[in-house]
Amino acid sequence: MPAPSTTEDVGEAGVGKARKNLLLRVDPAVYDALARWAADELRSTTAQIELLLRRSLQAAGRLPANAGDMPRRGRPPRAAPDYRDLDTDEQK
Repeated sequence: MPAPSTTEDVGEAGVGKARKNLLLRVDPAVYDALARWAADELRSTTAQIELLLRRSLQAAGRLPANAGDMPRRGRPPRAAPDYRDLDTDEQK
């Protein structure tokens, strides 16, 4: 029987759900390989593990439909400059 969930449903499709903490014991060599792989892809080890778990669930057809997207990490995308505020003399 699965353990009761402590996450709160705030929005739909997983948006706004609290993240679950997970204690995971792995062989040090496996962890080192995961950490190197994560660094190669500019991810944290935790994000790499979540990505791999999600891919495995998807491949097995077991990823829940209400699972939220992977959290977007890092710097937000740069906004396009707004030239409407500039005077026409400054654009020349």
